[in-house]
Amino acid sequence: MANYNPNLVKIHRNYSIEEAARVYGVHKNTVSHWLRAGLPYLNERKPYLILGADLKQFLKDRRIKNKQHCDPDQMFCLRCKSPQKPAEGFVEYLPTSSTKGRLSGICSTCDGIINKYASLASLERYSAIFDVSVSAAQKHINNSAKPFLNSDTR
Repeated sequence: MANYNPNLVKIHRNYSIEEAARVYGVHKNTVSHWLRAGLPYLNERKPYLILGADLKQFLKDRRIKNKQHCDPDQMFCLRCKSPQKPAEGFVEYLPTSSTKGRLSGICSTCDGIINKYASLASLERYSAIFDVSVSAAQKHINNSAKPFLNSDTR
């Protein structure tokens, strides 16, 4: 299920089914499914109209309803589609910048990769929960002092 941005609609505007579909770049049948799922609309005359404020609130409510909370000792597994604990409590911290990084582990249920983004400051807190292994950041080519130029144009 996609996560549509409720802020794309104007609350003081009315939308037809086609216009609402165009705003989100979806097929008009998707908007029709939203109507059957409880999106309020004006059905006295055709074309049916959807109030912008109603559409925005409907999408906000769906986003909140579908949100899942991970406890501090859990990470979200995309394969299981639920929060899971890492296998044997082991995770690896992979720095993505000087202040942030990614905790990566293996799902205890499906053996898939699970991730959680964390700041370097919160690493101490996660070390109390998990067995954390800290990896060095990978070096990039542009960080080299003397880059190797392999050129066939001589």
